[in-house]
Amino acid sequence: MNSDMKQVETIDEYIAMFPEDIQNILVKLRRTIKASAPGAEEGISYRMPVFKLKGSLVWFAAFKDHIGFFPTTSGREAFKKELSKYKGGKGTVQFPLDEPVPFDLVRKIVKYRVKENQNKN
Repeated sequence: MNSDMKQVETIDEYIAMFPEDIQNILVKLRRTIKASAPGAEEGISYRMPVFKLKGSLVWFAAFKDHIGFFPTTSGREAFKKELSKYKGGKGTVQFPLDEPVPFDLVRKIVKYRVKENQNKN
């Protein structure tokens, strides 16, 4: 993600900024998240696509050599074994562009985050 990227207001605008091969990954990631979080609202937060349902669920973003997935600290922690092969930080995961994105794992994490947010008061 370039620091000189223009400010975007929708996920469609965000995805459109990238080359077609990256767009294809982002579109599939968006669809996976949407299907796993019925009723979630899309938006842009921290200059990245975000899905919200009773608070923020997950963010995602494209970078030079990976797709960043941001399931929050709890989402990362709950799936730390499955995510152990990927680089990342407390609430982030890096899916390398030269490997397939684990969409089934993304689906599980998003469903976990939905349940977590729905149990909040």
